[in-house]
Amino acid sequence: MPLDLSRPFLPVRIAVLTVSDSRTLAEDRSGDTLVERLTAAGHVLADRRLLRDDLATIIDMLNHWVDDPSVDCVITTGGTGVTGRDCMPEAFGAVCEKTIPGFGELFRWLSFQTIATSTIQSRATAGTARGTYLFALPGSTGAVRDGWDGILVHQLDSRHRPCNFVELMPRLREA
Repeated sequence: MPLDLSRPFLPVRIAVLTVSDSRTLAEDRSGDTLVERLTAAGHVLADRRLLRDDLATIIDMLNHWVDDPSVDCVITTGGTGVTGRDCMPEAFGAVCEKTIPGFGELFRWLSFQTIATSTIQSRATAGTARGTYLFALPGSTGAVRDGWDGILVHQLDSRHRPCNFVELMPRLREA
């Protein structure tokens, strides 16, 4: 992906949420992978949490971060599947004002290269809420790598051309 090195890199303040009924923060390899990648890229870890698959609790956490001026972006891992407790897309639906359908579409296309038709089980999604970006990735380390390395590392880099999410941040709250 082309970078315009004449433009400054603008670090994004990112909150990371892992949703899991079976892991603890100490066992959260997907969250660890995401944090390692975003900090290596020069971004700032604004906060990190692990919550159980509980719709109301997840919505409260997302709203808290969306309303926190020290958070520009939220990236979640887990809860995007089709089982009865998976509820991340529903939480995003309750919080997001605008969806970014291309994120989930591109994620599944990239994931197909790795896990073939199993990617159809992912409900990866993205959107914006009150000036904050939200991205939901599946809970595996492979999915985190696909989503970060294939999409987010580029779109969250202010030098990425021809366009990127960072340059749109000042305009997200326009009426």
